[in-house]
Amino acid sequence: MRSFRRAVYLCAAMVLPACGVEESTGGLEEVLDVREAELVSAVSRGCVFELTSVVRAGTVPPIHDILLSRVASSTCAWPAASIGLGSSVIATPGLSLVANDLGVAAGFTVKSNYSGSSPMTVGIRHVDPELMTVVRSTGFAVYLGTGSVWLGYLAIGSDGTTLTAGGTKSGRIGGETGSGSNFVATFPDFFTSTTPGTVIAY
Repeated sequence: MRSFRRAVYLCAAMVLPACGVEESTGGLEEVLDVREAELVSAVSRGCVFELTSVVRAGTVPPIHDILLSRVASSTCAWPAASIGLGSSVIATPGLSLVANDLGVAAGFTVKSNYSGSSPMTVGIRHVDPELMTVVRSTGFAVYLGTGSVWLGYLAIGSDGTTLTAGGTKSGRIGGETGSGSNFVATFPDFFTSTTPGTVIAY
């Protein structure tokens, strides 16, 4: 646990300001608490990647920045680095992270407006593990904004290239087939193409 907290300290101290994400007004311990509660991780090309939601300092009500970090280690060819993937006005549920040697796929549920009627939407990002840049951005929203979507999981298929996303929703996602409050979306060749996903409701 001590080595983990030290790694988080180094990440918080070195890369958050560079990403435009300020340290919480509660200091390092509050940042640690948030990261340990929200963090999910995956491995690509020998590097550990961590996805977390960090409260932006000085925001009332709070804004939650979604941060993907690459952890420095003896098995990783590149140094520690981070990239901001989005933000939400509520605590970010449904953080999901999967990876292989082709890339890193990060998913999250966000709410972009404080209005009670503002919908929840899902964002999915393909991040290059070496350059730490977003290669592809996609996601889901309910058609005409008359409902919300929540991410439950991301998974990479046995072929290593197909990404599957699943979750729940209220309303219809644009282009979906079927009906129901659950959905599953399939993206063939997610890391090597921009082929749109197909969404099935059930």
